[in-house]
Amino acid sequence: MNVDQQVAYLMRGVEYGDPETEKAMAGELRARLILSETTGRPLRVYCGYDPRTSDLHIGHTVTMRKLRQFQELGHHVIFVIGTYTALIGDPSDKDKLRAQLTSDEAKMNAESYAEQAFKILDREKTEIRYNAEWLSDLSFKELIYLASNFTLQQFLTRVNFRKRWDNDEPVYLHELFYALMQGYDAYALDADVQVGGTDQMFNIMTAARKIMTYYDKKPNIGVILGILPGTDGEIKMSKSLGNHIPLNTSAEDMFGKVMSVPDKAMSSYARLVTRWGVDKVESFEEQVRSGETHPRDAKMMLAEEITAAFYDEEQAKKAKEHFINLFQKGDTPDEMPEFHPEGEPVLLDILVDSGLVKSKSQVRRLIEQNGVKIDGKAAEDPYLVLTPPVVVQVGKRRFIKVI
Repeated sequence: MNVDQQVAYLMRGVEYGDPETEKAMAGELRARLILSETTGRPLRVYCGYDPRTSDLHIGHTVTMRKLRQFQELGHHVIFVIGTYTALIGDPSDKDKLRAQLTSDEAKMNAESYAEQAFKILDREKTEIRYNAEWLSDLSFKELIYLASNFTLQQFLTRVNFRKRWDNDEPVYLHELFYALMQGYDAYALDADVQVGGTDQMFNIMTAARKIMTYYDKKPNIGVILGILPGTDGEIKMSKSLGNHIPLNTSAEDMFGKVMSVPDKAMSSYARLVTRWGVDKVESFEEQVRSGETHPRDAKMMLAEEITAAFYDEEQAKKAKEHFINLFQKGDTPDEMPEFHPEGEPVLLDILVDSGLVKSKSQVRRLIEQNGVKIDGKAAEDPYLVLTPPVVVQVGKRRFIKVI
């Protein structure tokens, strides 16, 4: 690729909410790529991931795929695990205080992060760093100097902080440190490019660039990507909300979960999760829009591509066959009521609360008689904790989809 083609490739999927900002970042990236070619120095590109839980989901991989694209072009990628920022928790996309992790919790969760990331990233070309390395050594004096670059107004104009302020809900001082810490990450890593989602706009485009400038470093370029909605098609994918597709799952489960995504979210998944190029994505969207391809068939293509991206073509093909045998060749209807459990999704409670079965004693009898199925397989334990989305069947004709 020539430089202009590289810029187009690396800026695919970006969302700044402002065409002028996008143009400015594309221009800075182009200049930095030209300099890289001239000097022979690869760009230093990073993205940070806070180990709030022990597992990653495909929403995390949106930024990882962008890192992989930089790797393909020969640049140096740094995968930062936020063992120190996780102690605060990013408030950017939250309208309430996040629970603080202990150091031990953060370290324990971090242990599995890197290995999961190698489903996307090239193991041999990825540098793994933990931001406790440099953030834990910051003195109070240095923190004062960092904080002097910002005003309270800058933080309180942010939507989620403003919402809490207006609702007379507490905004804690330590939450303001998060943006400073992330900005310092960029400086400590001498980053040329930082990749992140739209919820990181302030942290990347304001905090990091301002702090790097303060330390007389050329400010990093922000490559800001869209946020992948969860399997509900509405809210950002999150394990805590139960609308996630985990990386540590089977090919069959991943395929089935993608098939449960609402039609309206297919475009986001095509643009943010697949390996398809721009032309392929636009063709996919046009075929669905024009009616040339039925949404169900389009989603089948999407699920196979996404599953293949995390496993391989053969496992994705088998997952597709499994799904067809389970849902399309059987008696499972295409449309069925959805049920959203309020607490832990225990089979016995779901059957009663959804109205499929009248009593818990009846649930036990039906299970003993093989009258209850989960995704086509007979259930054996009334206290089984389900992993949504799944289809629960009672008898031959009663179905619900547990979301």
